[in-house]
Amino acid sequence: MVVGRVVRFDSARGYGFIAPEQGEEDVFLHVNDLLIAESAVRPGLAVEFEVEEGDRGPKASSIRLAEGAQLLTSPPGRPGGEAIAVRAVSGDEPMCDVLRADEFTTEVTEVLLHATPSLTGAQIMQIRRELTQYARKHGWVEG
Repeated sequence: MVVGRVVRFDSARGYGFIAPEQGEEDVFLHVNDLLIAESAVRPGLAVEFEVEEGDRGPKASSIRLAEGAQLLTSPPGRPGGEAIAVRAVSGDEPMCDVLRADEFTTEVTEVLLHATPSLTGAQIMQIRRELTQYARKHGWVEG
């Protein structure tokens, strides 16, 4: 078994890539090889898998949640209250999923409205723009 983290996953196309923790080249991931729910697959997810030689290079099979991974409930406002799994790999800090810009702004709006209900729409829009730019610079938001 190899341990790694999902680097990216396109649920519409059903494939993505995993970075093995030992630093080998990224491994192709296909939805048909998942032993976990497709909805749980996000960048940063810690997984265990077998490596096979595919037509175009290494391919993951029997992909499951890594041993010792923790399921964390997503923040309020995330559709379906989905859970994500994170795990420290090689002593690193745990990684979590990277949000799309629209998901991020939705969650920021919910937090702002909860924390300060008196904010105006214009104030919320300005705060969201600034926070989204900041998040993009740090790789917390894609798109």
